[in-house]
Amino acid sequence: MRNYYGVLSIAGSDCSGGAGIQADIKTISAIGCYAMTAITAVTVQNTTGVSAVQGIEPTVVEGQIDMVTADIPPLAIKTGMLYDATVTAAVARALKRYLAVHPDVPVVVDPVMVSTSGAMLIEPDAVKLLREEIFPLATLITPNIQEAKALTGSDDPAVQWRMLREAGCRSVLLKGGDSERTDIKTDYLGMDGEEELLPIVADAVPTRNTHGTGCTLSSAIASYLALGYGLRNAVERGKLYVARALQAGAFVTAGSGHGPVNHFFSPRRLKNFNPDR
Repeated sequence: MRNYYGVLSIAGSDCSGGAGIQADIKTISAIGCYAMTAITAVTVQNTTGVSAVQGIEPTVVEGQIDMVTADIPPLAIKTGMLYDATVTAAVARALKRYLAVHPDVPVVVDPVMVSTSGAMLIEPDAVKLLREEIFPLATLITPNIQEAKALTGSDDPAVQWRMLREAGCRSVLLKGGDSERTDIKTDYLGMDGEEELLPIVADAVPTRNTHGTGCTLSSAIASYLALGYGLRNAVERGKLYVARALQAGAFVTAGSGHGPVNHFFSPRRLKNFNPDR
């Protein structure tokens, strides 16, 4: 009997299909892993912005995670929008239970706080719990420029890395995709046990279709971790996946705002493995 490489996404739903759970499912599937989900909130949005958010009952969120992991143990977990403090606490409880039994399963935390269109996607009371309960569970957190500044109060990547490490984060990917440079985009990877930030550079893609790139990147990294790649390799492969998805969708119109990337530029078959090996 063989198993799929399961990846669990715990995040909000985007009804326009470009970000959140929908982007996560597309990304995980395109890379050849088996996507599972626990939905934390439902957003009312399209490519032009977010007009409303409705959180899911915390016990339902916690139940989704418990039921899925009990039946199909994921090889990697990704979290996205956690919305409010009660949902964040529920996610933390469920993750702690799973990781107590499966401590080697990597967790990628995308601290979703602000959408591409500028809408706030997390309640203020959830940020404290995110730092105290979720960050210490993470193998990697992936804040963008605005999120890293909101979490640390600094614009300096070296200071951000130091402060986030002091907050309990083992490894941090500081995303630079929102920078004003038009030739290249540089992310900075700070890895557990290392003192220096590693720059990870990719060519900038001239396009307005950037909806869901953060969700896509964190899901891609989680997928490559599930497949057995080391952290640095998984991050580099994840960044390459996003760059190619941006290129493939750069000139396609989907909506009148920030359109989605092309997640299926080169889809893979669902991979499987022998769990007894």
